[in-house]
Amino acid sequence: MSSRLVTRSSRPNIVLLMADDLGVGDLCCYGNNTVSTPNIDRLASEGVRLTQHLAAASMCTPSRAAFLTGRYPIRAGMASSSDVNRDFPWLAGSGGLPANETTFAELLQHRGYRTGLIGKWHLGLSCASRNDHCYHPLNHGFDYFYGMPFGLLGDCQASKAPELHRWLRMKLWLSTVALGLLPLLLLVPRLAGWFPVPWGLIVLFAVLAVLFFLCWFWSYGFVRRWNCILMRNHEIVQQPMREDKVSSLLVKEALGFIERYKRGPFLLFFAFLHVRSPLITRKKFVGHSKYGLYGDNVEEMDWMVGKILQALDQERLANHTLVYFTSDNGGRLEVQDGAARLGGWNSVYKGGRGMGGWEGGIRVPGIFRWPAVLEAGKVIHGATSLMDIFPTLAYIGGAMLPQDRVIDGRNLMPLLEGRAAHSDHEFLFHYCGVHLHAVRWHQRDCATAWKAHFVTPRLSPEGAGACYLSGLCACSGAVTHHDPPLLFDISRDPAEAQELNPDNHPAFDSVMKKIGAAVRQHRKTLTPVPQQLSAFNALWKPWLQPCCGTFPFCGCDREDDILLAAP
Repeated sequence: MSSRLVTRSSRPNIVLLMADDLGVGDLCCYGNNTVSTPNIDRLASEGVRLTQHLAAASMCTPSRAAFLTGRYPIRAGMASSSDVNRDFPWLAGSGGLPANETTFAELLQHRGYRTGLIGKWHLGLSCASRNDHCYHPLNHGFDYFYGMPFGLLGDCQASKAPELHRWLRMKLWLSTVALGLLPLLLLVPRLAGWFPVPWGLIVLFAVLAVLFFLCWFWSYGFVRRWNCILMRNHEIVQQPMREDKVSSLLVKEALGFIERYKRGPFLLFFAFLHVRSPLITRKKFVGHSKYGLYGDNVEEMDWMVGKILQALDQERLANHTLVYFTSDNGGRLEVQDGAARLGGWNSVYKGGRGMGGWEGGIRVPGIFRWPAVLEAGKVIHGATSLMDIFPTLAYIGGAMLPQDRVIDGRNLMPLLEGRAAHSDHEFLFHYCGVHLHAVRWHQRDCATAWKAHFVTPRLSPEGAGACYLSGLCACSGAVTHHDPPLLFDISRDPAEAQELNPDNHPAFDSVMKKIGAAVRQHRKTLTPVPQQLSAFNALWKPWLQPCCGTFPFCGCDREDDILLAAP
């Protein structure tokens, strides 16, 4: 059977594996020699490995929106204009992936696929009431969902330091202390007999201090309970989530999904909670690697990949299943525990998670295995995007692409199968929130790839490799605008270390002229849409808070009961 016939007629099973904040240099098949990842390496040796695979954003919410829809996140309103809320900060916010956006799960669902999402969602939940679940995965083409409708935070582990809006919370604590001291200070002249301060004024300031504290602590004091929950379909399984059990539960659900729908065709999207801090790792893997807790977490994720591959082998599905492995964005550089780093390694690439257009935040692993179709051990160096998964899955599932919108992704099958020599992407636009930070141009007539940075984040402290003081680099405000732009030949200088300018490169002006024209053309294709990450949508709203039990005393662990009732 030819590869074309397999592609078009057989409708293979599809397994998508997405890590969270994994650095492209964290895997052995991408050059790491300190962490053991035999199962992911097996995928690479038995399939096709992409070396210039790019996320559409360096943060998880916009990147995952682009992955599911094949469109830049700004087109769906999934890009933030604020540096405070680059991802959705609350499960009880009112923003999410809009209902009018089409996901690859919807396309395949209409083609007869059984579709399941196991793991992290982080693309919104409810719009107007606690149970409307308008942004839920089941309203975006998935038949089955088990996992976290939000995602991991440092706050999800009781023993870890708070992560969500850490600097804002510190300021709120300091403001509370200042307000609390004010009535005490007013007592001093009254008790010392210097001059009478009215009791009413003292009580007023005391009440204001208490109200101020309650107003902000009501949400921030219970982040673990509000955000860190497990759901099966529309029902809450655990609130708060028990982090010691979650990895085993997710693997069990994935294996159960394969078993139920092994007669196919099925789409399983396994969105790992690994390797996002707080690096929840089972005791079996603690101390397992040479790279501390982060390496342990990577190796546990690899073990989970192995369990899924083993299930495909046991059911004799491997030859008829496309398996894809990637990460939503690059490794996070700022997270540390004392001197120990708790984030990923982005190889030679500059920057990391949240750092706009720098390569370290957007270059991610990209591995495809489909033994009946794709050549084992093949390596492709051309530019590809997470957005390409949407049209690629539509092609192999026999679905029609939507004709009423711009699709920014490109079908990868001709490139993967060797029927095309080059990627279809000539220009790719690298956004930080709603701000265009960089553009890359792959010349069609040669192998040269240029990248121009119009804006770059200011690192802190100055001269450091990341934004250690703030915890996350800014998209606007604390940034540097470049005129002329920074230009790099990333085909020869992937580390973006050798800046080109009109004085040292004769092609500078012609390259920038071509990139400028592409930017103008791209901006003509953008239309105004509601901003899902607006300040209002990002607010915690008590009436939208998922709650198992009586609000606000939410909490339950129904896992055992629900497992018995699971289909």
